[in-house]
Amino acid sequence: MRNATPLPLYAIGLGSNRRHARFGDPRAVLMAALAALESDDIEPVDASPIIASNPLGPSRRRYANAVALVASPLDPPEMLERLQQIENSFGRRTGQRWSARTLDLDILLWSGGVWSGAMVTIPHPALADRDFVLGPLRAIAPDWRHPLRLRSIRQLAARLVRPKPVDRGAARH
Repeated sequence: MRNATPLPLYAIGLGSNRRHARFGDPRAVLMAALAALESDDIEPVDASPIIASNPLGPSRRRYANAVALVASPLDPPEMLERLQQIENSFGRRTGQRWSARTLDLDILLWSGGVWSGAMVTIPHPALADRDFVLGPLRAIAPDWRHPLRLRSIRQLAARLVRPKPVDRGAARH
């Protein structure tokens, strides 16, 4: 009997702040997207609770956010292509950055470590600065280490919520 090599693991960020005609509100969109991730070559491993977060940029609608852990033999460009196919099937339109969207899927982390290509960069460049990503990710993979910052997701999340020191010198000017 040969030893089976475990499939690479991906952390996928999910976000929605627009209703879908078939699936309903953003929370229901994320539930449908989690189901849509499952396929012959993508195996769901775990999913975080869905949280509500404020939007970045000009959109006024609050987001539903979650993170899914999936195992897959797909390499990062193939995974990105699959995620974009799912987004498109949910009616994703390209256009203004930060605008309201039915579904946004991002590769956050990959067990292979770092990947940099024309279409995809792993880890996600903004991962360590976004509490709406780190919070859900911490719920399901707190000990996963960021391959560049060399800190666990738990540590990165704690740094975001820790009070910042006051610059007392700035108040005197």
